[in-house]
Amino acid sequence: MADSDSPPVVAGRWPHRFAVLMACATAVMLWLGAIVTSMQAGMAVPDWPSTYGYNVFLYPWQTWIFGPADLFVEHGHRLFGALLGAITIAMTVSVWMSESRRWVKNLSLCALALVIAQGVLGGVRVLLDDRMFAMLHGCTGPLFFVVAVTIATVTSRWWRTAGAPRTDVGAGRLHGLAISTAAIAYVQLVLGAMVRHAPDGTTPDQFRMMVLFHLAMAAVVTIHILLLAARIGRRYRSERRLWWPALGLVGLLVAQLALGSATWITHYGVPRWIADNAWTASFTVQAGSPAQIQVTTAHVIDGSLILATAVAIALRSFRILKAEPTARVALSRLAEVTT
Repeated sequence: MADSDSPPVVAGRWPHRFAVLMACATAVMLWLGAIVTSMQAGMAVPDWPSTYGYNVFLYPWQTWIFGPADLFVEHGHRLFGALLGAITIAMTVSVWMSESRRWVKNLSLCALALVIAQGVLGGVRVLLDDRMFAMLHGCTGPLFFVVAVTIATVTSRWWRTAGAPRTDVGAGRLHGLAISTAAIAYVQLVLGAMVRHAPDGTTPDQFRMMVLFHLAMAAVVTIHILLLAARIGRRYRSERRLWWPALGLVGLLVAQLALGSATWITHYGVPRWIADNAWTASFTVQAGSPAQIQVTTAHVIDGSLILATAVAIALRSFRILKAEPTARVALSRLAEVTT
């Protein structure tokens, strides 16, 4: 991961500060985007990059603040997107001015390219009124979040002063499990975006298949997160920079499973096998209800937090631990079998 992390990396504090600010702003931006989708407010402003013909920054604030809720959310989403773009530019400039690692500089350019692409995708979605671009917009946001978290991690003081990673016979397995968990978590986000932005004309059978794939992948993500947390707990509990994020990941998983169930119930009702109970008799699905919007939005955000946490664990595992050479691992396992 590092350019030879032997000597301390020379860098100022501002790259890390801007990167942390960018990661936090991205989390807020994902929340705002999820609210836009949950409220079906994506087309509340039919033009782009202007807002009803006005420059986006000069749109009358009275009309925005006291206007319809969907206009308030969508225009606010655009304004915050512009703020996130400015933060990303500041981060990129600070990295190129004070960072000595070439790969970190290139990563900052990737962040800049992604934030521009995300803005363009959102604009094309409005201009074409196309749900496919809405889905792509929803898939690119978490990718940008991953890049933001990565830059915040590798520009931290801890990363720069941690010293060389120690060699560990089980590090290779941990690295692979952490990477696969993050990759599968992202695939699950893509499947969730497909369910949320199902194209017009999707048949009930097609939608059912999307939901089934989403549920199947949820089971795979659950297994991987539990395996990752168990492995860290067994072998690396003393590494608090791995153990505490692993516990947090399990907590996010529990919350996500509960939110996923609540999302289904608020959209489609209580499952038939418990619908006859007295405590469910009074429940009625209300389209666009506050509960529906809040629960669905929380489900989307929690998924992105799971992805970001898995990526952070993977990055830290590479910084702390180095895998044994393959030959040594084979000899070590052979010794374990023969003794």
